[in-house]
Amino acid sequence: MNAFERYLTLWVALCIVAGIGLGQMLPGLFHAIGGLELANVNLAVAVLIWLMIIPMLLKIDFGALGQVAKHWRGVGVTLAINWAVKPFTMALLGWFFLSVLFRPLLPAGQIDSYIAGLILLAAAPCTAMVFVWSNLSNGEPLFTLSQVALNDTIMIVAFAPIVAFLLGLSSITVPWETLLLSVALYIVVPVILSQIIRRNRLAQGREAALTALLTRLGPTSVVALLAMLVLLFGFQGEQIIAQPVVIALIAVPILIQVYLNAGLAYLLNRATGEAHCVAAPSALIGASNFFELAVATAISLFGFASGAALATVVGVLIEVPVMLSVVAIVTATRPWYERGRAVRRLAQKTRGEATK
Repeated sequence: MNAFERYLTLWVALCIVAGIGLGQMLPGLFHAIGGLELANVNLAVAVLIWLMIIPMLLKIDFGALGQVAKHWRGVGVTLAINWAVKPFTMALLGWFFLSVLFRPLLPAGQIDSYIAGLILLAAAPCTAMVFVWSNLSNGEPLFTLSQVALNDTIMIVAFAPIVAFLLGLSSITVPWETLLLSVALYIVVPVILSQIIRRNRLAQGREAALTALLTRLGPTSVVALLAMLVLLFGFQGEQIIAQPVVIALIAVPILIQVYLNAGLAYLLNRATGEAHCVAAPSALIGASNFFELAVATAISLFGFASGAALATVVGVLIEVPVMLSVVAIVTATRPWYERGRAVRRLAQKTRGEATK
């Protein structure tokens, strides 16, 4: 992890302070930026999101989808967690904690918006940081690459329907045009552009040219994210100063969701006999979120000053320490994992086939 990634939580905290301060001192500037919209999409946000997402997507080789069959157990578990479990458990946890348990402590007019933000956060699996988490847990790189490529392919068609369905259950009106435009702008177009640039660089100088480009663009994603946070908290400042406990309460369902889905993916991989080098990144991919997309979509759908935007930012705030704790857990429990009967049986079968 580079310095930006390692201290992301610190940078986020500093941006919160800077954003709140600037929002109080320069309210006119922030409202002018908020007014730069085209078809309900904020232009400043669109630029920052592209700067965040495209460098990440350059790392992904969609040709790796051919590797999916080699780790079909881990792929099946991860897909089930990402698309059939995580968005729905987050909606349930958000409803229980924010709409029921914490209701007296939250502003009544923002509760539905907070839940919407949590749904957006959980509806898209992480694209970039999972490469870091996988590496730290000694994960199988080809599995991680193929799983991320597969998730991004599914996200193009599944993100909007899942979000619309769950927001409908939460009685939140979904502006379909804005949602579909967000998917096109923040998923489809960046994926196409990144793959064109990737192929061009590989054609020019193979891996060395691509690596050089990724090195130059490395800080771009995080800098754009931090600039986005300054904007967000410039709009959210008054609400946060008035009710700082809101951030802590929103974090509760996010934390539970991370450990619940990571644990479920880890145990299911063990039960199916998958190797630990696949189970570890499977658990991490199952638990982490594509918070850049969530932040952008929340702003497009509900605005800078919405509870939904604030809820997605809470996910950014706790991402690094929480995911590092999951890395520590799956690494420390490797001996226990590999004592599993199904894991031992599959390992023995693999060794037997290798000796023939």
